[in-house]
Amino acid sequence: MHSQVHDTIAAVWRIESARIVATVARRVHDLGVAEELAQDALVAALERWPLDGLPDNPAAWLMTTARNRALDHLRHRQMAEARHEDLARDLDALEALTVPDFVDALDAARQDDIGDDLLRLIFTACHPILSTDARTALTLKLLGGLTTHEIARAYLVPEPTVAQRIVRAKRSLSEAKVPFEVPRGPALPERLPSVLEVVYLIFNEGYTATSGGDWMRPALCDEALRLGRTLAELAPDLAEVHGLVALMEIQASRLAARVDAQGQAILLADQNRARWDHLLIRRGLAALERAQALHQPVGNYRLQAEIAACHARAPRAQATDWARIAALYAELMRVAPSPVVELNRAVAVGMAQGPAAGLAVLDALLDDKALRHYHWLPAVQGDLLHKLGRMDEAREAFLRAAELAGNERERAVLLARAQAQP
Repeated sequence: MHSQVHDTIAAVWRIESARIVATVARRVHDLGVAEELAQDALVAALERWPLDGLPDNPAAWLMTTARNRALDHLRHRQMAEARHEDLARDLDALEALTVPDFVDALDAARQDDIGDDLLRLIFTACHPILSTDARTALTLKLLGGLTTHEIARAYLVPEPTVAQRIVRAKRSLSEAKVPFEVPRGPALPERLPSVLEVVYLIFNEGYTATSGGDWMRPALCDEALRLGRTLAELAPDLAEVHGLVALMEIQASRLAARVDAQGQAILLADQNRARWDHLLIRRGLAALERAQALHQPVGNYRLQAEIAACHARAPRAQATDWARIAALYAELMRVAPSPVVELNRAVAVGMAQGPAAGLAVLDALLDDKALRHYHWLPAVQGDLLHKLGRMDEAREAFLRAAELAGNERERAVLLARAQAQP
């Protein structure tokens, strides 16, 4: 019985923890303190529910308990500090929680123009003063509801390393007095890329793990999709948010087709498209339409989503509109230039215009320091050389790519390509 109760608590916590932390953080104005108070509510549930039984509304029980902890915290803080107008206003609001209808009206009145505690939490956890690793860990902890152990296991790093990142991130936010708010006016588009970057980094680590024996970690893809969908609901007027959701939905549709029965990697051209999740494709295309309908400047994620849509719409690999994809990558180089984008353009040009044309684009990247340790550069080179019949050079390129690959499944694919050269 206790085991079932604990399983229920874990499930409710995974779903509700972000909202609870966000609600408390708006009141205490400190993300670290808010998480501690929310954890206090979780501990109380672990102590009480096995004895008293499950409450009728477990989520509401946790929220109320966390709010009461916040009220106690503010009372103690008020006793230790001089009375402050903002603190008194927060205290009054918290005390009013005994009248639910009034609280609901009060919360609604205090929301800003985008307004949602979760949205505030997303922007705070993804604040650009934090390192990328810290933003990612903090986001997964607070918004994904993952434990430190789960995050460490997902990224194959020691658990103490993740714990230190999270502690330092919360300390940095507190010391910098980062406000718990959604940025307004021109600050919003300036801060949005930081948020979208974190969500997409989480998705990409799930889609193609950077190291280890698993090619994919679908749980991370699921978390990123959940975060993206939440962000799209909270900020429906931001086209790039819908662009990112569209990109992730379409990419996630291929997960089942990316490995065989033995767990070996299957590249895009060889995938059985009947195994693609067509519900996710429809969701992705619908999100792309929403992004396009907002008539905002075309951004990085929308362009990537349009590229993914080209693949999704092709019933078989041979029907892919590579000329369109090459043109989209050229536009992406204008909007968000990077060596990796240019490498992808080389692939598309090679498919649209022939391997020699693709190799001409790629040759300009061979001395790029940013790609020196990027295994897909020699992998693409090997593929283009193979198509040109330059087998010895192709073999060397594939071997070099395999040597650079950090993921065991990718390394196996590249070694197989090297060994297959006549």
